[in-house]
Amino acid sequence: MKKIIKNSIKCNLCGDIIVSKHTHDNVTCKCGACSVDGGNSYLKRGYANSDDDFTELSEYIGINEQ
Repeated sequence: MKKIIKNSIKCNLCGDIIVSKHTHDNVTCKCGACSVDGGNSYLKRGYANSDDDFTELSEYIGINEQ
């Protein structure tokens, strides 16, 4: 099992790197093309056109690697 240590994406349209820091922390990039939500609890992505609008940057550790 993996534990989320950073919940982040990069918008491929405006270049913003956005991070959700806690549960229900929905963050949208400056151009409005994509969003990230969930903090370290879950990964949720939103996008205006397709999932090509963003690049995944989230980081994980294995549950036994803590």
